Amino acid sequence: MSMRCLIVDDEPLAHDVILKYISDVSFLANIGQCYRATEALEFLSKNTVDLIFLDIRMPRLNGLDFLRTLQQRPLIIITSAYEEHALESFDLDVCDYLLKPFRFDRFLKAVNRALAEHTLKKSAGITATALPPNPVTEAGQIYIKSDKKFVLLSLDEICYLESLGNYVKVWEEQRFLLTPRTLSSFESQLPAENFVRIHKSYILNKKFVHYIEGNTIYLKNATQLPLGKNYKHVLKQLLQG
Repeated sequence: MSMRCLIVDDEPLAHDVILKYISDVSFLANIGQCYRATEALEFLSKNTVDLIFLDIRMPRLNGLDFLRTLQQRPLIIITSAYEEHALESFDLDVCDYLLKPFRFDRFLKAVNRALAEHTLKKSAGITATALPPNPVTEAGQIYIKSDKKFVLLSLDEICYLESLGNYVKVWEEQRFLLTPRTLSSFESQLPAENFVRIHKSYILNKKFVHYIEGNTIYLKNATQLPLGKNYKHVLKQLLQG
């Protein structure tokens, strides 16, 4: 499976390095280069892109503000010389954050992660089909659209939900379903007495919390989830169980 790549960076040297690395990875195909985020907006309006290598500090429109303008986002790998933007970048659901200068082995790790996510989305049959009306039933169940069919899950069996841009992984203890929805759409439906938004990328079922240490929430199945800096106020709600 080939991934169509776009480089968005105002430094020609950065383009040279990424192009060389792309040429050494069989599943990557570079289809464009932009030196301004505004150029990238025009390019995306005319071309289909699977993965963007995106710098942050660029003239007129920086990389993170560029990301916020996109309604349908490709996978994003940040390539920046400044580490202080990492937390904000991951809050925007980027796939990885490469700190310049980065070596080929680190680049390869990032693009392999992107390929896994790309393959996952493709295998889920991501056509936007509307859910049945009132997807949360009176019996405490919810319809999840996955792999071109609707799956009925019990809310009690949902451990947590993880955002992947315009898709969500709905996790039970041992498996997940990938569905073409946003995390916010789930947040408005799931019962607030059971499900808590703990991070920009996570909603958690309180019954699966084992303990909380610092900014990490440990679940009963040994999964660790982050408590986002803007969600500290939910601690009391989590501790009440």
